[in-house]
Amino acid sequence: MSTAGHRWQKSSFSAQASNCINVARASDGWLLLRESDAPDTVITLSATALRALLCVLAR
Repeated sequence: MSTAGHRWQKSSFSAQASNCINVARASDGWLLLRESDAPDTVITLSATALRALLCVLAR
């Protein structure tokens, strides 16, 4: 998936770190995640899946 044309937002949890997680919303409503050191690798998921992922990571 091309990362061009999306409005990427840096996670507030990344603070000033150089390794950041970015999120964007695709035009079809899916959420896109990428890591700043590998911006061409994108994970596409629903809002429900992202919520579940964050709940697991927060444990």
